[in-house]
Amino acid sequence: MTLTLTVSDDVRALAPGFTHIAIKAHGLVNGPSSDASSALLDDAARRLAVRLDGRAPHEDPHMAAWRETYTAFGSKPSRTRNSAEALAKRALSEAGLPRINLLVDLYNAVSVAHLIPVGGEDIDRVEGGMRLIRATGEEDFATVVGGEESVEHPDAGEVVWRDDAGVTCRRWNWRQGPRTRLTEQTTSGIFLLESLAPVPVAEVAAAAAELAELLAKFSPGADIAVRAPESSA
Repeated sequence: MTLTLTVSDDVRALAPGFTHIAIKAHGLVNGPSSDASSALLDDAARRLAVRLDGRAPHEDPHMAAWRETYTAFGSKPSRTRNSAEALAKRALSEAGLPRINLLVDLYNAVSVAHLIPVGGEDIDRVEGGMRLIRATGEEDFATVVGGEESVEHPDAGEVVWRDDAGVTCRRWNWRQGPRTRLTEQTTSGIFLLESLAPVPVAEVAAAAAELAELLAKFSPGADIAVRAPESSA
């Protein structure tokens, strides 16, 4: 079964400069974070520091564009940062980047190095197609709060990714739900790189190529396909 990705017209109208590239991969081998994946994260933090040259992450033009878009759908970007800005902030802190598992480490490294939000979903846990929509506020978002399973609902008008079972990621790319996240048992994944103007499509494509290369390196023999960029422009 082919996993479909669709972007609703009202999201396209909200962010006409939105571009995304999807990477589908089967035959992946995941596992705990390793010295190799940790080194990639450290290198990504160094690349980020060079890129920012003393600026705060939110001062980067791409992060500023995401902040404007978050504000446009009613979110407070200083409280709920897009995933790339949140990771960049951690990368520059004393604590550094978290080590999650091999696959998550790989896409987090690419996200930080390129300052592009990148997410990963376990294809086998996605129900139906994935859709980027503006929520009604009635959708279910299954999450964990204080160690207990909980169901939240997005705000009306909030941009969310969802499948047939409910919301998979709130506030566009702010917080992923545990249901579809990549675990050490994941063998099939879809990785999504998202950008807004003024980032050139070629830069997003370069980041996708880097991630595809890393996936192939860490999962030899995996079937990896990079989709052509899809733009709302």
